[in-house]
Amino acid sequence: MSGRLFVVSTPIGNLSDVTLRSLNVLRDVPLIAAEDTRLTRRLLDRHGIATRTTSFHAQSAPSRLAELLAHLRGGADLALVTDAGTPSVSDPGDDLVAAWAAEDGVVVPIPGASAVLAVVAGSAVAGPRWSFEGFLPRSGRERRERIARIAADERGTVIYEAPGRVAATLVDLAAACGAERPAAIGRELTKLHEEIVRGSLGELAGRARNGGLTLRGEFALVVGAWTAARIEAESASGAAVATAADAEAAAVTEVERRVAAGSSRGDAARTVAAETGIPRRKLYRVDRSGS
Repeated sequence: MSGRLFVVSTPIGNLSDVTLRSLNVLRDVPLIAAEDTRLTRRLLDRHGIATRTTSFHAQSAPSRLAELLAHLRGGADLALVTDAGTPSVSDPGDDLVAAWAAEDGVVVPIPGASAVLAVVAGSAVAGPRWSFEGFLPRSGRERRERIARIAADERGTVIYEAPGRVAATLVDLAAACGAERPAAIGRELTKLHEEIVRGSLGELAGRARNGGLTLRGEFALVVGAWTAARIEAESASGAAVATAADAEAAAVTEVERRVAAGSSRGDAARTVAAETGIPRRKLYRVDRSGS
């Protein structure tokens, strides 16, 4: 019988934020695959766990993945952990999980502390529906497109960011989403210097650039959900655009009807423009048949 792969969440800062189930799994498995065995050993030592560890991270050679899969195929359980949080959630481990799942192996998630859930719960702006983007691309077209999608999304959005890039990301988000859109910055969540700063994207971008924010530690940013007023305004705007498009299409159809009845295209476009208020240039369409 094949072994089970336990995907174990570990504390994101405060070592007390570990579940009893996580500790039991880490104690019972014969092997723990850790992003950094030294950091994992601190957690294990604190709770008197002597389980053997092996390193497994983003730069591990393919042979290490093969070794872990062979371990599981041999019938032994394996726990997968990262330095903080949950493997595969903006952390290493998804390749091992995907490979074992592809073999119909048993994957058991062990939930626990999460920077995503912590910042959503404490931000006061994420709303009941939100998305998680992880780390944005550093530059280029993909970054612009991702930010544009965030701006268009009425839900809240959670983003991870490195301290040295927080200011630039806030500036880009304010430009795309609107300086007035609500936001929050979670820094060093669950740690000694934890703080959550709230304000508009424009305000937070200004503070970040002018030294008004502490830009050290681990960051999770929240772009707030649209307010009810914003959603109503966007809906009304969309309806207006749709109505205008329908009116223009109907006017063009009327021009074509009059042309088919014998009017010149110029006369038909001029008359319908006067009747509807739609500019003549939008109604004077060249007949594609060439007649």
